[in-house]
This record gives sequence, structure tokens and C-alpha cells, in this order.
Amino acid sequence: MDLCEDFNAGVIDVEKSEDSPILTTKKLTPTLFHQPSLRSNNSKNSSRRPFPSPFLQKSRKRVIFKNGTCNVTRSRIAGKKRLKFLQDLFTTLVDAKWRWTLLVFAVSFLVSFVGFALVWWIISVSHGDLEPDHLPPLQKMNGWTPCVTEIYNFTSSFLFSVETQITTGYGGRSITEECLDAIIVMCLQSVVGMMIQALMIGIVYAKLTRPKQRAQTLLFSKNAVVCQRDGQLCFMFRVGDMRKSHIIDANVRAQVVASRRTKEGEFLNQYHTELELSADSVQGNLFFIWPMTIVHIIDDRSPFYYLSAGDMLQGNFEVLVSLEGTTENTGQATQARTSYVANEILWGHAFKPIIYYNNEREGYEANYSKFDETQPIDTPLCSASELYEYRKLHG
Repeated sequence: MDLCEDFNAGVIDVEKSEDSPILTTKKLTPTLFHQPSLRSNNSKNSSRRPFPSPFLQKSRKRVIFKNGTCNVTRSRIAGKKRLKFLQDLFTTLVDAKWRWTLLVFAVSFLVSFVGFALVWWIISVSHGDLEPDHLPPLQKMNGWTPCVTEIYNFTSSFLFSVETQITTGYGGRSITEECLDAIIVMCLQSVVGMMIQALMIGIVYAKLTRPKQRAQTLLFSKNAVVCQRDGQLCFMFRVGDMRKSHIIDANVRAQVVASRRTKEGEFLNQYHTELELSADSVQGNLFFIWPMTIVHIIDDRSPFYYLSAGDMLQGNFEVLVSLEGTTENTGQATQARTSYVANEILWGHAFKPIIYYNNEREGYEANYSKFDETQPIDTPLCSASELYEYRKLHG
């Protein structure tokens, strides 16, 4: 059977078990992976094959999980380099988990309260306000003017420190004109308190409005597909947005990560290759008002040009996908990410239409319940290069 000639026999019937996301094929037989290839007669073409042989490679571990998180950790960072995180404290606290951010602010408030309370207590002691004859009940009788009224001990100093920093002012304790150093400390603590609160408000706002939060409602199809469109093999996936507020200047990028050996013999384990993408006939910024199918034409510039159906399903590569844009309501940039490994690519399938005109609403409606649904479509099992050579030979 010629894999490029018999299209009907070449449709892959893909089924998925409920317990495992690994795809299996019904009609693919072991002979399909070893069919004579037109590229085997061309040494130049065989040397350009972008991916290593799928029979000798283990399955690739994900770089990007389906939810968009990166499977990359940093380890063995030198102690001096760790100090750089403190130099950019704002970004460090924004990136940190909520519990660590709140813990840092709680500790910073407590340290400032206790630290300035100690300063107020020292001022009272040095001025003699805590002597038995100068305590608040006897001050009026003895004609004593304290630096701060109603200070009995360190506990009173702590309460005054809290009232000063957060400007509560219950009216029981107040500063007098007796001590210049107390006035200076009051000004200093007020400034420190405002700086801590401003930093906390900024970090909390930044954490709540991070692009990652908006990206939760940006969707990618669970699987990518390979089928023919206008006579060309295409790699396709679907993107959508569940919110009414649109993404402005939306831009989709895709890169293939695979192993590669250079002409000099250097082995590159994580080699990135950019895929040329379009939505219908649009390249670049998308008018992202409804779910769209993103298309990569598998031509002679594509890294998939020499991969057949068997090579694609068994290949050791990962397609990294990102959707970037600006949120309409906040004006902030956002990014959503996902990836597709070999067993998540359905060869011989196309996405089902999900956009309809609703006569009752008198408007278009996107049915997201069918967002991931595909349907089989006649597709040759050979690679795009073999399909091109076949058509060239057979007119």
C-alpha cells in the first residue's frame, strides 16, 4: 500500500483510554514505521532530518506542563548570587507564595513596632519619666512634663509605637514639646510606617493582577492535529478566551524543542525551532473575538517536513505554545502557555466547528463544550516531503 496514494486507508483512528492520556492507533502496523522512504535515496535530505530517529529515543519529559507552569528548577545558586534577589525585593515578594509574602510583612510590622517601642522607652528612661515621682498619676502634682504622656513601662511604649505608626490615636497617649529627640523619632516612625504600608499595598495589588491570573481563562485545545488544508499538510491547535473582555494585539508563538546534532558533532539536547503560524490568512496580531484555529503549514521550512505519521506519534519532541496579548480592561500584558508532546498530536483529525449563529440571541455563539472535539479526516500517512515528491512524480 502506498501511504501517499491511498488516503482513505491512511486515516489514523485514534482512541484514548479513560485511565491514560497516551494515544494508541488501530490501523498503524509495525510495517508503517519502516516503509521505504523517498528521502532514503537522497543523502542531502536525510541529513536535514531535524529530529533523531524515534526508535532510539526515550520519551521526552515535559518542559511546559499543560497548565502552563514550567518544569524547570534552579539549583546550586551561589550564596553571593542569592543576594541579588534581595536587591530586587519587590519582584522577589511578588514571585513568592502568599504565605511567605504575608509572613514578611507581618515580621516587618512587628519588628518596626518593637524597635520603635524600645526607642520610646529609652527616651522616657533618659528623660526620667519612669521614675516613681514622675509617673502619670503624680506628674501634675509635681509639675513634671514628660516627653510622652501616659507612659508607665515598656508596654505603654509599645502601644504608643503602634498608635504612632498606624495613626490610630486613641487619645490617651500623646507627644509633648518637652523633648526634641521624641519629635524627630515620631516623624521617622511615621515615614517608615507609610513606606511599609505602601510597599505592602503595591505588592498585594501586583500579585492580584498578575498576568498568570488572567491566563487562567485562556484555553488551548487538549490535542493538536495534523491534516490537510488546501492540499498541504498542516499542524493545528485551537485557542480560545472564556471572558467577555478581549485580549488586544493577541499573538501566538510555537517552538519545537528536540535533540539535534550539529555538523561539528555537538549534541544539543534542548534545541528550539520556531514554527511559522497563522490563523486562516492572518499572521501576527489576531482579532481574537472567538476561538481560533492556529495553523502551521508543514512545508520545506518546517521541522516536521520529513516526519511521517509513525515518526510523529513516536517522535521525541515537544511543541511549546504561548499566547500573549494585552487585557482590554486593565491594559496589562498577559501570557498563557501550554505544550504538546508526540502522543498528544492526532494525525488525520480536524477540529469540529464550534461557532454558530444563534437566531434567538441574534448573535454568534461559541460552544466551548466542543472546544477539544475532533473528527477523522482523510489524510495521507506519509511525510510532507514524500507527499510533495509523490505529487511531483504523478503530476
